[in-house]
Amino acid sequence: MTSLFGFRLPLGNAVDAIVEWITTYLGGLFDVIAAIFTFFYEWIEYFLTTPPFWAVIVVLVALAFWAKGWKLALGTLIGLAVIVSIGEWSYAMESLALVVVAAGIAVVLSLPLGVWAARSDAASRTIKPVLDFMQTTPAFVYLIPALILFGIGPVPGIVATIVFAMAPGVRLTELGIRGVSSEVVEAGAAFGSSPWRILRQIQLPLARPSIMAGVNQVIMLSLSMVVIAGMVGAGGLGGQIVAALNRIDVGLGSEAGISVVILAIVLDRMTAAFGGDRKKRVPSRSKAAGAPTGADDPAPAPQQAEQPVPANA
Repeated sequence: MTSLFGFRLPLGNAVDAIVEWITTYLGGLFDVIAAIFTFFYEWIEYFLTTPPFWAVIVVLVALAFWAKGWKLALGTLIGLAVIVSIGEWSYAMESLALVVVAAGIAVVLSLPLGVWAARSDAASRTIKPVLDFMQTTPAFVYLIPALILFGIGPVPGIVATIVFAMAPGVRLTELGIRGVSSEVVEAGAAFGSSPWRILRQIQLPLARPSIMAGVNQVIMLSLSMVVIAGMVGAGGLGGQIVAALNRIDVGLGSEAGISVVILAIVLDRMTAAFGGDRKKRVPSRSKAAGAPTGADDPAPAPQQAEQPVPANA
């Protein structure tokens, strides 16, 4: 089919040729990648689906309590109990395993890219258009070559999720590091700290709220991809939603959709709590023991009286 001007740019043919070259000469590399992703996915799924559901719930509730307190723990308990009561527990754990693998790999890739972009303006100008392309291109477009390279199963869903979800991790990591005060960085350099030590002990701790916000967004975007992952054979709640679409089963689709929402809320609140200040999440010993504020604080050191300055000084 020719274009309006009588000339058609053979972009699709070029992409087909590139994918064919990759499958021919780099097929072994992608087989190794598929094996690694499958290994992590199967092990995490095993640890989430093999124990009794109540044991997994106890662990998640304890994690929620440690993250923010009894309110989040109670909400997590109620939400997970709803998932169990509607018969979507095993599917929810399969989706959670896929999200953990995809989000974990996306975070591992996005953090060094964000640090690199924050330290180099040239790298930032190069990475940003790539991130825009990754985030705005429909997921089904890069799902097609993922299916060709990895076949049916959870791996193409993991790959598509990584590509779609890692952009906010890179952007917010760069934003957080660039937002660290230059005076603080210069003070560290003045005391003889190496660039690696400045990054590890100054920039990353001060940029932690922004970095954790990026991790939160990576997890949320990963959960939004479970339906697409279900379309390529990943199973889980996405597979349930796809089955409901094929059968026009409103009830099944509602149960799977509510389960996705519950997982999203629990993970969102946990990651947001971990991104906050630890002192705000854990009460001090004095408050926990009922002592008044400042009871355990050391007494202020007495200030030395200021000496008068002589008039002829």
